Amino acid sequence: MKSSSTASLAPCGLDLEAPTPLLGGLSPAAFMQTHWQRQPLLIRQAIPGFAPLLSREALFELATRDDVESRIIEQHPEADDPARSWTLRHGPFDPRARRGQQAFPPLSRPNWTLLVQGVDLHDDGVHALMQRFRFVPDVRLDDVMISWASQGGGVGPHFDSYDVFLLQASGRRRWRIGRQKDLSLRPELPCKILQRFEPQQEWVLEPGDMLYLPPRWAHDGVALDDGCMTYSIGFRVPQRGALAAELVQRMAEEWEDDVLYTDARQPATDEPARIPLPLRTFAEVGLHRLLADRDALSVALGEILTEPKPRVWFDPPAQPWQEGPLSLDRRTRMAWDDDHVFINGEAYRVRGRDATLLRRLANRRRLTAGEVGRLSEPAREALRQWWEAGWLRPGPARV
Repeated sequence: MKSSSTASLAPCGLDLEAPTPLLGGLSPAAFMQTHWQRQPLLIRQAIPGFAPLLSREALFELATRDDVESRIIEQHPEADDPARSWTLRHGPFDPRARRGQQAFPPLSRPNWTLLVQGVDLHDDGVHALMQRFRFVPDVRLDDVMISWASQGGGVGPHFDSYDVFLLQASGRRRWRIGRQKDLSLRPELPCKILQRFEPQQEWVLEPGDMLYLPPRWAHDGVALDDGCMTYSIGFRVPQRGALAAELVQRMAEEWEDDVLYTDARQPATDEPARIPLPLRTFAEVGLHRLLADRDALSVALGEILTEPKPRVWFDPPAQPWQEGPLSLDRRTRMAWDDDHVFINGEAYRVRGRDATLLRRLANRRRLTAGEVGRLSEPAREALRQWWEAGWLRPGPARV
């Protein structure tokens, strides 16, 4: 194993062909064929009896931490100036502050929302909830955001560039959605709020209900009760230009080519500021040869897609490495292709039994003691290094 700097059951345990309440009686296979990236789906009692996995106090405590992304969005219907009708503040917030930018608004004040991003990275229960959506590739699954709102709270009519499942956890929220072409925003506001929202459908969601929305569907959710909590399971949508730029940059860092430009036939010029055409051709050939390295492209893509988020830190292991059953830490991202496994931004070339077992680790997020023992010595050494980095945990994965 060298570091280079399908069954009917999904890893989440869902039978891909069996109807499930999570998807309104559709199977995961049918949902992906009929709704994914196509049309919304309202699901009554997707998770019957669902209740918040975190208390309000625990959620607010996360918003006080500097390793957690949080926001407070507040509407001010009484504002004379339209530019002041919405405010946006970024955390961390200070529960002891009485006033000012870092204070939480009073719980009794209407029309405000706290948004806490990436809660799955900090809570096992929320992480386990996210695993129920792993019938979509892991490299598309992003995070779980939890919102807490007072009565009337929301973030305004807007659209997202990604797929999202909106799961109601407590209280009621009224959702209005529309498939509109005009996606222009109000330029005077700090939030991305549509100028002309045109709702076409409306529902009230209660705990356990869920709404799926494809990208660019306009929507507006308003809390009908105090303490309204909604869990947003969101998906990553790479932007082609940004992904291409990052790929080229990462590949160039590892690429070795010491060919120097030569211009022995360059004549004297009376246009010294003009870029020579042969130099442009020289650059084009270099770029073409860089991108022609398919293996390097695969490695760079896997490393980028498994790179942890900027605010993610791993804790050192509580006990020394010892071979036995193990699972991926909830913050660990792992993926694979035909030749490599990728974990937290690192690539490893694998073959044979090692490839089979490490792909199983990525898919199921756990290995038994027997499976660990069947790995080659280099693969077990890699596990030991991952353990010491805090990427693995003992025992079965909590999924």
